[in-house]
Amino acid sequence: MKSADSRQHELTLETERRLEDLFEKLDVNGDGRIDVSDLTEGLQKLGVPHSSNMAMKFIESSDLTRDGVVDFAEFAQYVREHERNLKLVFNRIDENADGHIDEQEIISSFWKMGIKIDQTEAHRLLRRMDTDGSLTINYEEWRDYLLFHPASNLHDIISLWRHHSTILDVGEDSLVPDDFTEAEFREGIWWRHLVSGGIAGTVSRTCTAPLDRIKVFLQVHGKECGTVKNCYKQMIAEGGRKSLWRGNGVNVMKIGPESAIKFLAYEKAKQIIRGDEQRDVTPMERFCAGSIAGSTAQTIIYPMEVLKTRLALRKTGQYNGIFDAARKIFRQEGLSSFYRGYVPNLLGIIPYAGIDLAVYETLKKLYISERGLSEDPSAWVMVACGTTSSTCGQIASYPLALVRTRLQAADPSLPRHSFGKMLYEIVVNEGPRGLYRGIAPNFMKVAPAVSISYVVYEHVRKALGVEMT
Repeated sequence: MKSADSRQHELTLETERRLEDLFEKLDVNGDGRIDVSDLTEGLQKLGVPHSSNMAMKFIESSDLTRDGVVDFAEFAQYVREHERNLKLVFNRIDENADGHIDEQEIISSFWKMGIKIDQTEAHRLLRRMDTDGSLTINYEEWRDYLLFHPASNLHDIISLWRHHSTILDVGEDSLVPDDFTEAEFREGIWWRHLVSGGIAGTVSRTCTAPLDRIKVFLQVHGKECGTVKNCYKQMIAEGGRKSLWRGNGVNVMKIGPESAIKFLAYEKAKQIIRGDEQRDVTPMERFCAGSIAGSTAQTIIYPMEVLKTRLALRKTGQYNGIFDAARKIFRQEGLSSFYRGYVPNLLGIIPYAGIDLAVYETLKKLYISERGLSEDPSAWVMVACGTTSSTCGQIASYPLALVRTRLQAADPSLPRHSFGKMLYEIVVNEGPRGLYRGIAPNFMKVAPAVSISYVVYEHVRKALGVEMT
């Protein structure tokens, strides 16, 4: 039978061989030293999740001579010390000392640090390290997940581990957070995100309102206006520069109710889809929940959409504000006029939401895979993915949006058109190109709208005390 010293010696040799083998794989150019470039490329080849920032921090932490590179002696010394710290933290969380961390131990460890999490979030955190599907984390899984992260104390590891992901809605709608836990609901995190998104949407829409009005004009009066430039000149000549913001008031007013309804409907839809299961929703389930939420919100706030179109197209002196417009439209055309174009609007949600989500998820996963990242890419990369996906979604759903706008703006003195008849007349009289009138200013406003939304969102979020990793 082997003695304790013999077993310890074998364990030390095994660790040494493991470190030598790992160092050799990370030393891509074979010069006996590892720099940031080597580490990044090596980890990517090994399929180890990482980020460039993490690689830089690892080199800085292990580079004892401060020469910008790490030799094997420095690498081995740092990794051994880092693994000892990781083992101590693992043992702290493993309260029953069975060599595995389960959901209850995760919850208990967080609570001891004053961080309240629920079963759902604990399960999500566990799944990040659980590679064998055992629904527990053993030390090897723990070590491999954290080995190249400089974090070594419990607080830093928890901050890293609890990386919170949000989905930015980069279309016309405000930014809406995704998958908040019960604890975050209790702590009031969710409403701060909604307020931040509402303010960001207000600033963004106001800044891009002239382009939005030009789009509406081209959709309805495309033949008369011709180009974006001519349309702009006609609006200035008719009502001055101030007229470029017609319709923006109601467009801003609907942000609050639309975001709140969409958010609550989305959360409820996810609860129904998940049932009693403690799990994340899949992309397809998220698409379904998002479509339900979008349809619910649009059904309730749709009269404001009609008002926005009518106010954007109004001539000088036609209406004395939002409430005057609503009163006159109701008296002249009846209540049903506030739901003109509702069918194509509802139909447009599905292709837009589906393509937007599919392209966004695909681009993000491709970027993460190509770079070998262990977490979501930087916010600006996600915004770029969102901008691209939103553009693809708009291309697919734009004809429906154009038909909706035509129906909303239809002259009440003329016979009312159905969705099918309006679509048929556009194709016959204007050709397929007629279905994309106004898409140029619509594309022109995407990049500035997204950039403004993100910058304002980040500043307001921080001002409200919402910190995210």
